[in-house]
Amino acid sequence: MAGSCAVFIDGGYLDKVAFHDFGNQRLDYGELARELAAPDEMLRTYYYHCLPYRSSNPTPEERSRYSARHRFVRALHFLPRFEVRLGRLALRGRDQKGEPIFVQKRVDCMVGVDMALLAAKGRITSLALLRGDSDLIPAVEAVKQESVLVTLWHGSFAKETKPSRDLFEVCDERRQVSAELIARVALDKSS
Repeated sequence: MAGSCAVFIDGGYLDKVAFHDFGNQRLDYGELARELAAPDEMLRTYYYHCLPYRSSNPTPEERSRYSARHRFVRALHFLPRFEVRLGRLALRGRDQKGEPIFVQKRVDCMVGVDMALLAAKGRITSLALLRGDSDLIPAVEAVKQESVLVTLWHGSFAKETKPSRDLFEVCDERRQVSAELIARVALDKSS
């Protein structure tokens, strides 16, 4: 008997996996969510990201980048059973090369709260987490205490997409995003 699965996608991490592991392959996010939830029924997919930074007097490049991401996020809102949660990017200064340093705010907290609420209310039997860093370990541990099976979906073990060892260890199951999976969910099936 299949259970009910919630899918949690870290959009920034998925961007890195698509870029570094699969040549920036464009994906059908609805199909991807169903694949990540299988064999369980997908209750809902939660997608977390930030809109690009836009200064108070934005450059044409900032406007273009922001507009493109905004259109993409709006399109996700129309996918069945999709919730989009947006954090904020905060400019925290510049590095030694003069490049801006951005910090993502609110996203980890939103993910953890959503995971804990669904688990505590008994709405899900499993959780698919597409993420690479260890910030959510306390939330994963709390969800597991509610008898929810947590599957970590991750990129390759290359430097850019390697999952945190601690997160890898704490999850019940681990699955690498494979070329076969990407081929099934690619927008351009000829690739």
